[in-house]
Amino acid sequence: MEIPFTEISTDALDAIIEEFITREGTDYGEQEYSLVQKTEQVKMQLKRGEIVINYDSETQTCHLHAKSS
Repeated sequence: MEIPFTEISTDALDAIIEEFITREGTDYGEQEYSLVQKTEQVKMQLKRGEIVINYDSETQTCHLHAKSS
């Protein structure tokens, strides 16, 4: 089920984004970004509608995914 990011508290949204960012654990890009910078990048992607938050009721977890075309 897709959850609009605007209906999630700021603290919960930050926790979802931080978990998503730190899941990979390693940067392989040319430039390194801080957690704050990465969080802001993800928030901008949410605002632009490029990614969405999905809630899985079976596992009771949230995941960020690229929006399906």
